[in-house]
Amino acid sequence: MDALEFRVKDPGLRDIFDQDAELYERARPRYPAALTEQLVRVTGAGPGIRVLEIAPGTGKLTVDLAASGCSVTGVEIGPGMAAVARRRLAAFPEADVVVAAFEEWELPPEPFDAVVCATAFHWIDPAVRVPKAARALRPGGLLGVVSTHHVAGGTEDFFAEVQECYERWDPATPPGLRQTREADLATDTGEFTGSPYLTDVAVQGHAQEITYTTGEYLDLLLTYSNHRALPEPARNGLLAGVRELIDSRYGGVVTKRYWHELITAVRVGP
Repeated sequence: MDALEFRVKDPGLRDIFDQDAELYERARPRYPAALTEQLVRVTGAGPGIRVLEIAPGTGKLTVDLAASGCSVTGVEIGPGMAAVARRRLAAFPEADVVVAAFEEWELPPEPFDAVVCATAFHWIDPAVRVPKAARALRPGGLLGVVSTHHVAGGTEDFFAEVQECYERWDPATPPGLRQTREADLATDTGEFTGSPYLTDVAVQGHAQEITYTTGEYLDLLLTYSNHRALPEPARNGLLAGVRELIDSRYGGVVTKRYWHELITAVRVGP
């Protein structure tokens, strides 16, 4: 329930999203239009521009990039996720998705004009992600990394009350955990500002609130790795508790607030 951070997670969970790519595509939100428009603008995405996307998943961001007319190469570790992304990108002949771990994928000889990664950078080996992304860029090319945070807002009372369900069924839940407001987030850009390959690091935030029915919210929870990794009895107990809370106290509807940060940096050269 807390904010996603730039850290590598348990590698055993990295492949878990591929268990139900169709659910991920259906339940996970798209990015705010203002964010994708900003990313297209700062990368200069358009005809003749080559973009590498790290871990595109089912193409939540990829489709918007491809719609600009640029050439997009996605490197996705999950074959199921890649298959959904390819289906969604069928109308864009300049877009392609290869199945590989980014850390092991061989960079092509020609560098890219931009490298992007949306809500997945924390899954990439921290010893590899920034140096390899920088090597993939031409001098002056742009790195754009989107991080997604679950912040206070929307149906705030629900997100306070639901912690009792998590404390009961998920032993990893800190007691009394509460969501942070975006104004209180401390964005850590150290690995970007500290890189000898990057300069002009900047951060821009974009908020969105999405209203979910009970069923839609439970589907969303099943796209989160920590929920899927719970033992089945605990996961079922958690979902039943969440369902009961939304249906009995909130009329079957809750609103969730997201805070998306776009971190950009420019490749120094040569």
